Amino acid sequence: EIGMGLTGFGVFFLFFGMILFFDKALLAIGNVLFVAGLAFVIGLERTFRFFFQKHKMKATGFFLGGVLIVLIGWPLIGMILEIYGFFLLFRGFFPVVVGFIRRVPVLGSLLNLPGISSLVDKVGESNNMV
Repeated sequence: EIGMGLTGFGVFFLFFGMILFFDKALLAIGNVLFVAGLAFVIGLERTFRFFFQKHKMKATGFFLGGVLIVLIGWPLIGMILEIYGFFLLFRGFFPVVVGFIRRVPVLGSLLNLPGISSLVDKVGESNNMV
């Protein structure tokens, strides 16, 4: 429960920091809360194993490097690196998320609209394992 709360607050602070034109303090707090929440949710050992797998080192470098650059004080560059690293790290989860969202009544019908459907199909067909 604590981990989900920390992760949720982290995402909120990251989103709020981006809305307020990349506010350094909010983005730094959001990054710290997100990573801490992830560690609480899946445990320290599994978090370390997830981030430092051999085939995910590039993604981890971009993600954690972006976090470090945001903490140093360059939020725009840091967030660009962090978002790229996030998509590289978590791309194996996207098919699961798309499948879940398609089963939600209102969101599923929105994802099946003609223009959106082809884009969602491309995101959802990732064959990369986590």
